[in-house]
Amino acid sequence: MNATDRTPADLLRSALAADPGRPLITFYDDATGERVELSVATFANWVAKTANLLQGDLAAEPGDRLALLLPAHWQTAVWLLACSSVGVVADVGGDPAGADLVVSGPESLDAAKACSGERVALALRPLGGRFPQAPAGFADYAVEVPSQGDRFAPYAPVDPDETALAVGGAGELTGAELVERARADAGSLGLAPGSRLLSGLSYDTWEGLSSGLYAPLASGGSVVLCRHLGQLSGDGLAKRIEDERVTATAK
Repeated sequence: MNATDRTPADLLRSALAADPGRPLITFYDDATGERVELSVATFANWVAKTANLLQGDLAAEPGDRLALLLPAHWQTAVWLLACSSVGVVADVGGDPAGADLVVSGPESLDAAKACSGERVALALRPLGGRFPQAPAGFADYAVEVPSQGDRFAPYAPVDPDETALAVGGAGELTGAELVERARADAGSLGLAPGSRLLSGLSYDTWEGLSSGLYAPLASGGSVVLCRHLGQLSGDGLAKRIEDERVTATAK
């Protein structure tokens, strides 16, 4: 990764320049049997489309706060990097009533209705599928995002010294602080370019976010992100570690 990178979006741009074809996120949901693998290029394309949706259709501006009510999931990772690309504060598990926008999964729709701003809902179905019927008062992400542009440019440069992330236990982090922590965590976990970290941690803590996205991204590695990992047998986990060539774990 580039030593001058100071925001998560910078880290993604460097990863894209270095090796766009390598895996970045391999996602498993052990409750549904879903497996999705996203290369750096594919992930960056989703981020660009989502950032265009966020900045354009949703009229989000740098400094706006987005309550992110999603589990550890590949689409959550997309939203985290899209927020960084625009300069929006990703408030993980934040109070929708105090947010400018809310992005919700199917299990938190009632709570998300407290947001008076734009509301987006994700069905979290395999392959990014849409809701059979969009929840009332919400835009269906799977309907809105495909038509967005494949390249993104922010209206204003993102300031790395402004708040980028809020998460329980870690408080608020600027983009620069986030990148610094991610690099330190990568070192602690022994991650290097080409490393494969398997994470079964929730995204509601810094440790889960770092292991499940930021530290692998900062190191030039990749993550095997597992939701509902507790439903996988010990033998199944051992096979996954072997099949995915995992070099480190965070469970």
